[in-house]
Amino acid sequence: QMQLVESGGGLVQAGGSLRLSCAASGRTFTRYDMGWFRQAPGKEREFVAFIRWSGGGTYYSDSVQGRFTISRDNAKNTVDLQMNSLKPEDTAVYFCAAKYRDASSSSDDRDFDYWGQGTQVTVSS
Repeated sequence: QMQLVESGGGLVQAGGSLRLSCAASGRTFTRYDMGWFRQAPGKEREFVAFIRWSGGGTYYSDSVQGRFTISRDNAKNTVDLQMNSLKPEDTAVYFCAAKYRDASSSSDDRDFDYWGQGTQVTVSS
């Protein structure tokens, strides 16, 4: 089992920034690609960002492209999500997830093997 623990959520005004972090343990971190997803009340979970095991091969949903940046530190077993220019519609519970690495990238949550418990992000207008 891999354990994933998110931190860094909170309340921020529109236009502000937050940095989420996810700490991984229990498995060899570099064998996993990582992703961030979010779920707003009454909505389905949606893809936010993805990063390959090596730190390259990042991509983002259209709704966050240019505002959010995913990164990872393989020495510390962490993956971060820097969120800038936050909007009220970014309000959600944010989850990090791990996908055993293979040749494919993915934005489909069914492809991910392990999930954190989530951290709440609330953006006020």
